[in-house]
Amino acid sequence: MSGEFLIPHHEYDVTAIRAQGAGGQNINKVSNAVHLRYDVRASSLAPDHKERLLQLHDHRITRDGVVVIKAQQHRSLELNRDDAIRRLHELVLSVATPPRTRRPTRPTLASRKRRLEGKNQRSQVKAQRARVTE
Repeated sequence: MSGEFLIPHHEYDVTAIRAQGAGGQNINKVSNAVHLRYDVRASSLAPDHKERLLQLHDHRITRDGVVVIKAQQHRSLELNRDDAIRRLHELVLSVATPPRTRRPTRPTLASRKRRLEGKNQRSQVKAQRARVTE
């Protein structure tokens, strides 16, 4: 797997299950889909990586901090297992780099002038709506 993170095999659990959907007689006999379970809190990831991973709003992460990936794209159990592991690595790598902190910027002189001109124009329009007094 690519990247600087290699998740040890003993940290995730791969279970063969029956795939959903149409498939004829073969689908009822062969367990070729894969459920991969990865406990984030019990993993060997760095604490900041764990925190960012648990903060993700991803439907694959349970409240208990377990990542559940179901792979049933391929007809082969081995290909589905490789696909699930690849997707787990992609998920972990997506939080590997911390998000950049936002530095607030100041409005430019031209944008401040445009804002004030717009306010002045609006004020004049509203002033013209006022009741005429003599």
